[in-house]
Amino acid sequence: MILKIVKEGDPVLREQAKAIPKITKRIKKLAKDMLDTMYNANGVGLAAPQVGISERIIVIDVGKGPIVLVNPEIIAAEGKEKDTEGCLSIPGRSEYVTRAAHVEVSALNLDGDTIKVEGSGLLARALQHEIDHLNGILFIDYVKK
Repeated sequence: MILKIVKEGDPVLREQAKAIPKITKRIKKLAKDMLDTMYNANGVGLAAPQVGISERIIVIDVGKGPIVLVNPEIIAAEGKEKDTEGCLSIPGRSEYVTRAAHVEVSALNLDGDTIKVEGSGLLARALQHEIDHLNGILFIDYVKK
């Protein structure tokens, strides 16, 4: 099911999303719906707050297949890389943002297992961008006024 993507100005985008205590059928359906919504919008990542749900789940696909992460946390970051970013919740705007060049993320998968995902380049950027959404941070917050 395609969900409605909320836009900048919606208060849910500025909330600290709640941790997900356990993987349920509802969470699995939410992940599938979020992936459908992301692909439909031609995005590479989507966080639950972007569909109006203040819970810690993100989906990403940078061309290597879908990644679903529940309660993701960046546990290591190194290097710096500046590149353009956009956001499905802020259509029509892109800005240069400096982020870590390589990150390691710990999260739960949809089986409830703890997994680690490492990424560089676009994957590292997408991981950081989507995890920021779970903390009420938008990419435009990094842009100097």
